[in-house]
Amino acid sequence: MVKFKKEDFEDWSKFRLGTKQHLSAAEFELVCQLHARYYKHQYHKPCTCNPKTIKLWIKQLNEIWNNGVEKN
Repeated sequence: MVKFKKEDFEDWSKFRLGTKQHLSAAEFELVCQLHARYYKHQYHKPCTCNPKTIKLWIKQLNEIWNNGVEKN
């Protein structure tokens, strides 16, 4: 089971507090960085013309968030 590191868990917890329909540039960057780190793929920013990929990434990161924080 994959869990967030403490700092990433805190960053994602703040992200989840947002209630806007659209992501800020900083939020988009956070999603891209965390997804690359935890899903072990090369960092890239998906095209914003089709939000399908970024929505999937957010869903997947929420699943990791639900697993909690990894213990040291």
